[in-house]
Amino acid sequence: MEAIYLEAAIREDAEVGKSQTLRQKGFVPCVVYGEGKKTVALKIERSRLIKFLHAHHGGENMVITLKISGASAKKADERPVLIKEVQVHPVHDEILHIDFNEVSLTKKIVVKVPLHAVGEPVGVKQDGGTLEHIMWEIDVECLPTQIPEKIDINVEPMKIGDTVHVKDLALPAGVVIKHDLESIVLNVVPPHKEELVTPEAAAGAAGAAATEPEVIKKEKKPVEGEEEEAKPEAKKAEGK
Repeated sequence: MEAIYLEAAIREDAEVGKSQTLRQKGFVPCVVYGEGKKTVALKIERSRLIKFLHAHHGGENMVITLKISGASAKKADERPVLIKEVQVHPVHDEILHIDFNEVSLTKKIVVKVPLHAVGEPVGVKQDGGTLEHIMWEIDVECLPTQIPEKIDINVEPMKIGDTVHVKDLALPAGVVIKHDLESIVLNVVPPHKEELVTPEAAAGAAGAAATEPEVIKKEKKPVEGEEEEAKPEAKKAEGK
């Protein structure tokens, strides 16, 4: 696999904790995490980073070799990493911070890979059905150098009622699925049938509502014994 390089520099002690100042100078603060290794604070030129991400489709599930420079960096310090998280400003879409995970190229890891439907199902194109996505990504285990960008699923032959399960997915060599093989990935369901109301039926319903007999509220008759109990109270009130 050909290495994909991205240049970065170590944040010196005076720069650690001053992310806003770095951003104003045209840098994006970064951090590299590694299992059993010390966390390293880095900075990358914003223009260089944006150009890199555009060229490599966001760099997702891609092994990136960071070429680290700086006063405290060792000579030829290169680290294979995966992008763990990209923090973006909620309004301006500006990249605020990136977390990298350092990986071993000889140790298998578990990552999420997107699922991509290719084509238009027959059941949708000819019969008006709908393609339902139950799963949009899947967990796989493999070496960092074997991570697929996506898993394609040819859905063109699918008819109404057809289903694709996890066990039906075609994976590259060395990639192992970490999901229940019977889980449904996607299926084609029949079109939704709406009940049509004809003008005659609507008119009939309106007529039935118009001729419905009015309910006349009847005065409640007193229960035996209640009338006699009410009379003394009435007399007492008249006496006042």
